[in-house]
Amino acid sequence: MLDMANSILETISSEFASAAEKVGSSVVAVHARRWMPTSGIEWNKGVVVTVHHGVQRDEDIKVLFGDGRAVSAKLAGRDPSTDIAVLRIEEGSSVEPQPGDSTSLRLGHLVLALGRTRRGELVASSGIIGGISGEWRNWRGGQLDQHIRLDLALYPGFSGGPLLNARGEVVGMNTRGLARGRAVTVPVVTVDRVVEELLNKGISLGPIWALLCSRWRCRTICARSCLLKRESGCLSCTSKTMGPQKRPECCWETFFSK
Repeated sequence: MLDMANSILETISSEFASAAEKVGSSVVAVHARRWMPTSGIEWNKGVVVTVHHGVQRDEDIKVLFGDGRAVSAKLAGRDPSTDIAVLRIEEGSSVEPQPGDSTSLRLGHLVLALGRTRRGELVASSGIIGGISGEWRNWRGGQLDQHIRLDLALYPGFSGGPLLNARGEVVGMNTRGLARGRAVTVPVVTVDRVVEELLNKGISLGPIWALLCSRWRCRTICARSCLLKRESGCLSCTSKTMGPQKRPECCWETFFSK
């Protein structure tokens, strides 16, 4: 019985090691903020997906591959509501990750999270699916097709990396930016939808509708300057193309309730 258990563990370990090696060529380090870089995935040829909260500048973005190559990247778009940012690169890897079906995940399934360090080293963290349910609207207002909560150590810099199932398929992108520090995974179907919107329009409609007429509280000095008795109101956001590059931006209007 003990030999059989050891054999099963060795088989699982070998399969995860092979999956990490295979998918690892598509995992990159994204240098787009001052301190620690985040991870990213070459989702399609020349298209890198990473986390919005890790892209703190629009220019001078570098993507580091496992073979040591560092290439320049351009920001194609970002969606704060799903914590997704899309970058374009000229030179990518020759292997695209194999997507999996995240709806086949079950509570307790073994999974593997991959990331890439500042120096380009591939790193991994294993664990299980700690919670899973249907559609989920996070605190940022974004709509995810599934709520996938991870019970594993998502170390600093791991956000933006892929989550692999037991078959070595990519079932989503990991992040700590959507559940107030908890590790969750944005499922493949959500990433595909948002990436398509960002590549075509440069902006996702999700955050606009999520913020449309959302209630907020302004500072007392603001309310007093408007001669209002209340400090509550709502925000209205409309999308317009701005600047010489016709980049979409949100234009805000404020409505106070008296």
